[in-house]
Amino acid sequence: MRKRRKINPLKWIGFLFTPIQKNSAFFVFMFALGWICTQLEITLHLKGAKPYELSAPELFLDIYAVCVVLTLIPQKVRFWVRALLYVVLYGVALVDMFCYVKFESTLTPTMLMLMGETNQRESEEFLASYLNWDIIHSYVGWILLLMLVHILWTILRWVSHHIRKRMIIPQINPLVPDICKAVLGGIVIWLLMDAMNQCWNNKVAMKRLFTNDTIGQVEHELTRKDCANLYLPIYRLAFGIYANRLGAHQTDQLMAAHDKVVVDSCSYRVPDIVLIIGESYNKYHSQLYGYQKATSPRQMELAADSSLIAFTDVVAPWNLTSFVFKNVMSLYAVGDEGEWCDYPLFPEVFRKAGYHVTFITNQFQSMAKEKFYDFSGGFFLNNPKLSQLQFDTRNTRLHRFDDGVLKEYDLLKKENTKHNLIILHLSGSHVDYQARYPQKTHRFFTPDIYQRPELTEKQLQLLSDYDNSLRYNDSIVYAITQRFIDEDAVVIYMPDHSEEIFDGEPYIYGRLHATEIDYRLARNEMEIPFWIWGSPQYRESHPYGWKAIQDAKDRPMMTDILPHFLLYLGGISTPLYREELNVISPKYDQKRPRILKGETDYNTLKK
Repeated sequence: MRKRRKINPLKWIGFLFTPIQKNSAFFVFMFALGWICTQLEITLHLKGAKPYELSAPELFLDIYAVCVVLTLIPQKVRFWVRALLYVVLYGVALVDMFCYVKFESTLTPTMLMLMGETNQRESEEFLASYLNWDIIHSYVGWILLLMLVHILWTILRWVSHHIRKRMIIPQINPLVPDICKAVLGGIVIWLLMDAMNQCWNNKVAMKRLFTNDTIGQVEHELTRKDCANLYLPIYRLAFGIYANRLGAHQTDQLMAAHDKVVVDSCSYRVPDIVLIIGESYNKYHSQLYGYQKATSPRQMELAADSSLIAFTDVVAPWNLTSFVFKNVMSLYAVGDEGEWCDYPLFPEVFRKAGYHVTFITNQFQSMAKEKFYDFSGGFFLNNPKLSQLQFDTRNTRLHRFDDGVLKEYDLLKKENTKHNLIILHLSGSHVDYQARYPQKTHRFFTPDIYQRPELTEKQLQLLSDYDNSLRYNDSIVYAITQRFIDEDAVVIYMPDHSEEIFDGEPYIYGRLHATEIDYRLARNEMEIPFWIWGSPQYRESHPYGWKAIQDAKDRPMMTDILPHFLLYLGGISTPLYREELNVISPKYDQKRPRILKGETDYNTLKK
C-alpha cells in the first residue's frame, strides 16, 4: 500500500502568500501606483476634502485578487499578461493624473465622449499644446518616476538572476522557508479579513452601480450616500466606458424615434415662443407666491399689470435636473409605455414644422470636468446628430452668471426667422448659491434680516445667498420678457425642480433624494413656480388664448406634459399631440395622476 502523505499545515497557510510571492514586483509597484493616485487626486471643489480613507486596505484586497488570478495562469503566459496589465494600468493612471492636473478633474464619461469625437488633427494640436516640460514637474511626474524605478528594478533583477546562475548557493533547511511563508500567509489572511470587513460595502455599491440598465438609473444610484467610491483610475475608466455605452443606447433609441415625427400642417399660432428653464427654485421663496422678502419684484410688476399669469399647482416629476430635462424635452408623458427615449423630442417637431429653434444653455456644455449629472442630462442635447435634429442655433460657451445667456441671445437673435422657438436654460440658484449672483451689484439680503433663531450663522448666510440668487434671477427673467415686448410672443418660465432651503425640520439645503416621498419632501423639492407671460401684441391678437391661460392657472399640472401645450401654441398639427395633456385645453385631464420619481402620486399625498 502507498503511504498517505502527511499534510503540512505550514504549507497550507503559506499558500496564501504564494500569489504575492509569484507576483511580488506587480504587487509592490501596482500598490505604489494606486497609493500615489489616491493620495494626490483629491476632489478639488470640496472644501476640506481628504484622500479616500480606505484606500490602503481596498488596494491590498484588489491587487491581491489580481495576483491570485495571475498565479492560476501558466508561467509563460503570465509574463505577457502582467506586461499587458502594466501598460494598461500605468497608461490609464497617467491619463487620469494628466486630466487632474490640467482640467482639475479625474477621468469622466464626458472626457471619454469628447475623445471619441476628436479627430486626428485635433488630437495632435491638443498634445502639442499640453505635453510640455511642466507636466513632468507636476503630479504626473510621480507616476513617471515610479515607472522609471520599476524599469531599473526589472533590469537589476534580470542581471542578478543571470549572476546567480553562475554561483554556488548553499542549501537552506526547507523548514525555514515554510515557517516564513506560514507567518506571511497568516499576515495575509488577517489583512484580507480586515480589508473585506472594511471595504465590502464599497464592493456591493460598485456592483449596484455597474448593473443599472439606463444612464438615469446610474445617476440616481450616485445620489445615494453609500454610492460607490471609484477610487482608482482604472475603475473611473471602466465607469466612463459603461456610462457612454448606456448613453449611446438611449441615443440610438432617440434617433429611431425621430422617424416618428410627422407634421401635417402648422398655423404658427404664436410666432415667438420662449421657454425659460430655471434651476432649483423654491416656490415658497418667491415673492410671487407670498414670500415676505422681495425676491421677485419685477415678476410682481408683470403680474400687477396682468401680463404674467402665475400657476398655483405645478410640480416637477423629479428632483433631479437630468430626469426633468428628459421628461420635459420628450413627448413621453409619465405613465406612457416604454421609456422617454422611445418618443420624439419636441424641438424636433418644431423644426420640422418650420420653426427656427434656438437653445442657449448655461449648464449643458460638454467640458472635460463636467459632473456626471450634467453628462446624464445633456448627452442627448450635445450629441452632434441629435443636436442638429433639434436646434438651428445654440451657444458654445458657459458664463459665470446668467446675464451671459442674455448676451448670447443678443448675439444669436440675428438668425431668428418669422417663427421662433427659443429655449433658455439658466444656472439659476444651483448650489453654490453665492456663486449665482454678482455680489457687488445684486446683494439685497444679509443674514441679520432673518428672524430665524433656530438657524446657525452659516445657515443664515446660505439662506441670504439663496434669496439673493432669486432676486438676481428675477432681473434676468424680466430682461428676457422685455426683449419680446414688441413681438407677438409668449414666455413660459419653469424651474427644473425645487430645493430644500431650511423650510422646516430637518433644516437642510439642497435635496434629500429620499426613497420615500412624503408631502414635506414634495413641497420643498418638487412643487415649483410656473408662470406664463404674454406680450401686449399677443394678448391683443389672441384674446381667447390669453383667457384660456388665465382660466387654467389653478389646474393641477406636472411639467412632463409641457410639450403638448407648446405644440398647441405653435399651431402644429401632428399625431403626436394629445389634447388631454394640454393644460389650457377644455379637454385637459385634471384627474391625471402626477407620479413623482416614478412611484408616488402627488395627488394622494396629505398636505
